[in-house]
Amino acid sequence: MYKTTAKVEGMMCNMCEAHVQEAVRNAFPGAKKVSADHKKAELTFLTKEAPDIETLKKIITDTGYTFGGAQTTED
Repeated sequence: MYKTTAKVEGMMCNMCEAHVQEAVRNAFPGAKKVSADHKKAELTFLTKEAPDIETLKKIITDTGYTFGGAQTTED
């Protein structure tokens, strides 16, 4: 499994977190343990294959938030 951690600026509440989580699940259907935290401005999720970071950036910005970079590690 691959763990991806991304900085997501602009989330202000639990609904913002849910919005980002849903966008990730739609873009990466096999994603597991999708979690967004507005206080940390962070998103984490697991996938079987390393996700395309450009796709992740696009879905975050298309959802209305600011993408601050991401890192994927083998978990």
